[in-house]
Amino acid sequence: MFEKVSYEVIKKIGDVEIRKYPKIILAFVEGYEGDSGFSLLFNYISGNNKIKKQIKMTAPVITSEKIPMTAPVISKEDYMAFIIPSSYDEETVPIPTNSNVKIKHQPEKILAVLRFSGKTSRKKVEKQIERLLGTLEKNQIQIIDKPILMRYNSPFAPGFIRRNEVAIEIKNIRNNY
Repeated sequence: MFEKVSYEVIKKIGDVEIRKYPKIILAFVEGYEGDSGFSLLFNYISGNNKIKKQIKMTAPVITSEKIPMTAPVISKEDYMAFIIPSSYDEETVPIPTNSNVKIKHQPEKILAVLRFSGKTSRKKVEKQIERLLGTLEKNQIQIIDKPILMRYNSPFAPGFIRRNEVAIEIKNIRNNY
């Protein structure tokens, strides 16, 4: 079983959860569309780091997504990230040996999240992003970043049991409710 990043549900708006995520450490690669950066990150957690230590896999795996109608542009903003287990901190996180793998310290964030199941085709993800953005617009919730896709299962898991989420950072609405 994978360690899953913790979060606090602040509010539910229909199918959308407003969540507070703690600060986390990410290993990420930029400039790779879709899942093409996976092997670089997998090699990093498999011991391709300066201390040659294996790092446990965590969930979710995060990829950047385009707001519908802007795909399929590939840019430095395209990325894939693995969350580093909570047992590591800024001093103990292994340094990557591959210069394409970077370590990022992400501060606490408030995300609006919509869960869905099945395989994650571009069309399906775009539809879920549209649903999420529609709910936020209807409720006058201000977004402050681009959407992401969070996948919780192995690519070998059957589609019907896969947990996926689209999320977007929003302005902190905690004090409004």
